[in-house]
Amino acid sequence: MRYVSTRGRAPELGFRDVLLAGLATDGGLYVPSQWPALPPAPVGAGDAPRATPYAARAAALMAPFVGGEIPDAELRAMCDAAYATFRHPDVVPLVDLGEGHHLLELFHGPTLAFKDVALQLVGRMFDHVLATRDERVTIVGATSGDTGGAAIDGVRACHRVEIVMLYPAGRVSDVQRRQMTTVDAPHVRTVAIDGTFDDCQDLVKAMFADAEFRDARRLAAVNSINWARVMAQVVYYVVALERLGHPAVFSVPTGNFGNVLAGWIARRMGARVGGLVVASNANDILTRFLTSRAMDAREVMPTLSPSMDIQVPSNFERLYFEMLDRDGPATAEGLAAFRRTGRLRVEEAAWSRWIAGVFAGYRCDDATTLATMRDVHERHGLLLDPHTAVGLHAAREHRRHDPRPTVTLATAHPAKFPDAVRRATGCSPELPAHLADLMERPERVFVLPNDLRAVQDFVARRPA
Repeated sequence: MRYVSTRGRAPELGFRDVLLAGLATDGGLYVPSQWPALPPAPVGAGDAPRATPYAARAAALMAPFVGGEIPDAELRAMCDAAYATFRHPDVVPLVDLGEGHHLLELFHGPTLAFKDVALQLVGRMFDHVLATRDERVTIVGATSGDTGGAAIDGVRACHRVEIVMLYPAGRVSDVQRRQMTTVDAPHVRTVAIDGTFDDCQDLVKAMFADAEFRDARRLAAVNSINWARVMAQVVYYVVALERLGHPAVFSVPTGNFGNVLAGWIARRMGARVGGLVVASNANDILTRFLTSRAMDAREVMPTLSPSMDIQVPSNFERLYFEMLDRDGPATAEGLAAFRRTGRLRVEEAAWSRWIAGVFAGYRCDDATTLATMRDVHERHGLLLDPHTAVGLHAAREHRRHDPRPTVTLATAHPAKFPDAVRRATGCSPELPAHLADLMERPERVFVLPNDLRAVQDFVARRPA
């Protein structure tokens, strides 16, 4: 398997180089040169699909993307180790809400967020490839809340990695912040930026775009700009469908578009994804795009679901590349115009081919988020985090005119957002035992302005 940049001016790479590179040298995102077909599920008596342990199915599904650059036996061992860290034997269990609606719980990993599904594996892949090559890297990343803690936990045992994680000061929950700032390791540094997540993401992209700085520091990425992140997320769509035994629509709480893009890739490979519901909070650029064919950036609004407080969804670039028939220069030109004008419009022919009948978008404000959390608690006795509540509201709205079986992705444990849960339900969700003392642990955080030079100077300094 070879990988190409969405902007068409970077060299093709193999999987290991793409893993370490993250962003392409032309500023684009790497995608496979071709989409492989879905490897068949194991079958039992009568050719019925047989339930397979998550790690084994993950290794089989990702093998075509890895292209032999990690031996199959070692890939399987990495998957076994990564998913052994999850607290549920199914790794990502399905919860039946009745009437053809399920929750897919993605939050049973070490940091209680769906990002663990990818980053527990990606950290092990980094360790393997760097050891093979006798190299070191500096990971720089931006987080709207969950990626930071999951990335740090995923690489904290990697001796060949330094990690610097940027987050928007005051715009993540206390639990999300502390999962980053309480890690006492010299190779881990957490930075609060005076700005929004989009500002943090722009700083990371600018550092990668500075070729001299990038090469000198051997920068690598764990955000969903890194292909390996998206690749690992494809797996749980396929596994959920195999467990259900029939097609389903997926409702996905969405900010940066990486999670819902993984669902589109699963569908592209042949999984029976009936459709994808894009669930947005008040920062509804994607919902507006899906109703108007135009993407218009606005100011980011703080909400109860902060991981979705984004107005520049980076992973949309990968789908936009497909919509332009993989024309890299045209993709770069369109995105440059979006940066310049704040507006991106898709032609009707591309819209009809790639968007219509596949994607639907819904918006959920904070009041509706709280009402949904309260209703689910009263009906089912379940506590939802606010991001999952946004997804569930969107699923309910969609099911008013599309009654097909639906799976809503539950992206975070309710204990990551205790204030919102308490406000909605009156209940105080407890952290799992391994994080019970999180709020008492000492924090270590650096505060920097939204200034590229200041951040680059910080990254260049060796940690004390």
